[in-house]
This record gives sequence, structure tokens and C-alpha cells, in this order.
Amino acid sequence: MSTEAVTAAAGRVTGSTGPAEGAPSARPARVLALAQLANSIGDGGFYACSALYFTRIAGVSTPRVGLALTLGWAVGMLVGVPLGHLADRWGPRRTAVLLATATAGALAAFLVIRSFPLFLLVVCLYACGQAGLASARQALLAGLVEPARRTTVRARLQSTANAGLAVGAALGGLALWLDTAAGYRAVLALDAVSFLVAALVLRRLPEVPPAPVRAGEPRLTVLRDRPYALVTALNAVMYLYMPLLSLGLPLWIAQRTEAPTALAAALLVVNMLGVVLFQVRVARRVTDLTGATRAMGRAGLLMFAACAVYALSAGGLGVAGTVLVLLAASVLQVFGEMSQGAAGWELGFGLAPADRQGQYQGFFGMGPQLARTLGPALLTTLLLGWGVPGWLALGAIFLVAGLALGPAARWAARTRVAGPAPVPVQRVAAVLPLR
Repeated sequence: MSTEAVTAAAGRVTGSTGPAEGAPSARPARVLALAQLANSIGDGGFYACSALYFTRIAGVSTPRVGLALTLGWAVGMLVGVPLGHLADRWGPRRTAVLLATATAGALAAFLVIRSFPLFLLVVCLYACGQAGLASARQALLAGLVEPARRTTVRARLQSTANAGLAVGAALGGLALWLDTAAGYRAVLALDAVSFLVAALVLRRLPEVPPAPVRAGEPRLTVLRDRPYALVTALNAVMYLYMPLLSLGLPLWIAQRTEAPTALAAALLVVNMLGVVLFQVRVARRVTDLTGATRAMGRAGLLMFAACAVYALSAGGLGVAGTVLVLLAASVLQVFGEMSQGAAGWELGFGLAPADRQGQYQGFFGMGPQLARTLGPALLTTLLLGWGVPGWLALGAIFLVAGLALGPAARWAARTRVAGPAPVPVQRVAAVLPLR
């Protein structure tokens, strides 16, 4: 069977019978974007200020903050699939509203807790709320937006989120400049309110009918879906750009180049603006699984090129030359990221059963969490330990993962069809697979 035929058949299996098929999706897309904007503004401020608030105001030591966040996000990663399953069974809108409200409650609790055991508990509740909310929102999008528009709508949400994070980070920067307890508390309170606003906005959406219970089918079928697990794992490798941007690149600039350390912040701005301005345009070209595999291969090539150009910054180019090289590499990187993002959304939605989007999106969403957990050790070893060869090795990792996603996605599509008929999910062999 040709790739096009497999793709078309997989589309019939996973997307054509959802409750939103044929329904207009412009209004749901706008409501989802508004909810995304609301809590991303709050999150931007929280990310900027939370570390100093926890250590200076709440009185938690730096090692304990790190331990609590590591444990919290690990727990959040584990509950993403069960909470996604809850969204499938209970309805994604209702689940999203509940989890947004719970996340607001956890943020409010940060304002009053002072003991470490309570701090650890609230961090775990916060991480679980965030992870489950992401799964429920993805299931909501899948249920209310027709398959042909899901990737484009998801791209708009990503652009909206980046814009909101930038605004929130600016507010957080103001609190950092003031450096007062009241300023930090105001930012955390804003984040709590932003999740309550998001919950109210999400209530304006219609509910997606809960998935029916199938006799004899395991509850968490995604954990038995080997091809989908492979696609998720390869996509997680592509998400190594996240710790690269936040950790690897700043350390490289500070320790191995002649560029000013402040350039790392400028490159982050370039990255965020690039996503805001161009993510939707890049995503418009990805409308099916075939286009997604091509886009993922293109992302691998762009990330390999970016790593090769980053490696050039170690040479004696002078300050101006080094800055130009790093800027050029960052542009290649952001277009690689956007191509990967569009491809990943299409694969995550397109390869998931229409009535199991919650748990499948919860599983697929483990990719960036795994990259953030494992990436720091890998990147510091490659970039700071190996230097230029490490950049080339990292680029090769991106390239191999991007190209390998094509065969993996075609395998996943074939497991969902046997000629024109669907293959029951329970017949897929078992397998067990970090913010």
C-alpha cells in the first residue's frame, strides 16, 4: 500500500468520525486561543519570578526547590496519560475547567505555605494540574476542530502562548526589578487569576461527547501502542532544542565564545518572535501525515545545519563575527523548531484514535518533558565536554531522529488499517514507554 493510501486510510480511522467533523471550528479556535493567552501571561510572570520567590520569600532552600520541582514534574509526567483518559471518559471541557481551577488553587497555596512537605505537595499538585490540563485541551481541540485544520489551529495557539509568555515575562521582569515580597506575590496571584480566567473562558465551549467504553479493552490503550510509542520517543529527541535554548546555548556562549553573555537573552527573544510571526505560516503546509513526515525530515536537516553553524562560533571570529554566526544559527534553529512543531502536532493528532485523544495526547505530551529531564546532562556533556565535535554529534542526533520519524509514522499508520477497515487498538502489541 502506498504512503498516500495509508495516510488517507489512517485519516478515516482517526479523524473522520469525531464529533466535530464537518462542524465550523472558527469560534472554538478563538475561545481556545483566548484561554491560552490568559494563562500564558500568568505563566510568563511565574517562570520569571518563581525561583526567587520560593527561595527569598517562601524560605525554601535552593536544593529543596530543585528537588521539589524535579519530583513534581516527574509526577506530572506520569499522570498525564491517566488524566487524559479521564478527559476521554468525563469530557475534555469539563476536565479542562476542573484542572485549570485546581492549578489556580495550587498557585494560590504557594502564597501561604512555608513548610517544605507542604511545598512539595503543592508543587506536585501544580505539575499534575498543568500536565492534565495540557492533555484535556488537546483532546478538546481534537474534538471541536475538524482534522484538516487542527495543526493550523494548534500553531495559532502556540503563537498566542509565546506572545502571552513574553508579556508575562515582562511583568515578571518588573517584579524582579522591584525585588519586593509584594511584587513577587502579585505575580503569583496574577498567575492564579489567569488560570481562573482560562477556566471561565473554556466554559464557553461546547462539550465533546465522552468516549464510549468498549468491552474487553484496556483502559490505557496508548500504553500498548508500540508504533505510537516509537513516534513519541523520536519526537522527544527533537524536543532537545528546548534545553539547548535555555541551558546549552547560554553556557556555550559564556564559556566557549567571545560573544557577550547577554546575547543568550537576545537569541531567546529572536526565537520567541520567530514563533509568533511565522509558526502559523509554517504549519499551513502540514495538512496530513505525509506532509508531517516531510516537515519532520526538514526539521532534522535544519537543526543539523543550526548545530554546525553554532560550532563555528568557537573559532577566532571576533566579537562581531561571533554574534553574527550565533544569530544565523538561531534563525536556522527557530525554523527547525517550527517545522518540528507543526509536524509533531499533525502526527500526534493524526495517529491517535478519535475517541482516545485525551490519553494519546497525554502520552505524546511526555516528549518535551523527557527532553527537559534528560537533555541538560546530555547537552552539557556534548557541548561543554566535547566542544565542536559535540555540536556535530548533537546535529546528527537531530538529523537521524527527524528522518527516522518518516518510517516510524508510516508503521504507526499501517497498524491502524488493514485494507480499508480499522484495526482494533487492542490488537496492537504491548509496550511501556519531563516541563
